[in-house]
Amino acid sequence: MRPTPDGDLPKGPRRAAVLGSPVAHSLSPHLHLAAYRALGLSGWTYERIETDEAALPGFLDGLGPEWAGLSLTMPLKRAVVPLLDRISETAAAVDAVNTVVFEADGSRSGDNTDIPGLRAALAERGLTRVPAAAVLGAGATASSALAALAPVCDGEVVAYVRGPARAAEMRGWGERLGVDVRTEPWDDAVKGLHAPLVVATTPAGSTDGLADAVPEAPGTLFDVLYEPWPTPLAGRWAARGGQVLGGLDLLVHQAVLPGRAG
Repeated sequence: MRPTPDGDLPKGPRRAAVLGSPVAHSLSPHLHLAAYRALGLSGWTYERIETDEAALPGFLDGLGPEWAGLSLTMPLKRAVVPLLDRISETAAAVDAVNTVVFEADGSRSGDNTDIPGLRAALAERGLTRVPAAAVLGAGATASSALAALAPVCDGEVVAYVRGPARAAEMRGWGERLGVDVRTEPWDDAVKGLHAPLVVATTPAGSTDGLADAVPEAPGTLFDVLYEPWPTPLAGRWAARGGQVLGGLDLLVHQAVLPGRAG
């Protein structure tokens, strides 16, 4: 939770939390609590709360006026959308929300900081243009990766996914976002490691079997995980001399974005 656009901060102690399943690994409490201390927000709290898709509606309905906002991780980024009163254009572009703000009038607003966070992290490493890219996975973060790549990638994005339904979804996101997307089965994901930029958006353990296939001179890997870190894929990538970005890069760049919530 960050200052409102006019710079004002809500008065009095407030609560916030990160929701997801699993969520015990999340570093968001450390980041937000440090920010609250720096901003002099005495009494503000930020916690981790294990919540799945089935429990989310009841959890939201049970929150009191002391709640300022929420951060959302998998598997809630799409599940939360129909439970909100409004979402930002950025979130609407990929139908995924990772930040909820409770407004003074009691309404719920959603935003997506994954997209600008991914883009800012890439720009920090000098990746403002890439000739082509590969995306590993097909969930909410994968569609956000496509949106982040839209103004950056000059050529084709190949998405490696499990099953025809996920493949159709990713091609649909490509059409919606103006990205040239080709889908390939997950069993062929080794081929994607030769792309100049690889964005891994899958849960922990999913890419471990790819580590031994990292090419001799890899390009850039953006693995959105930060626990465990390094992942076997990221560790082998760095050992082979490739540039590696991780979930901490994304977390930090999400947090410093201008706006109201992170």
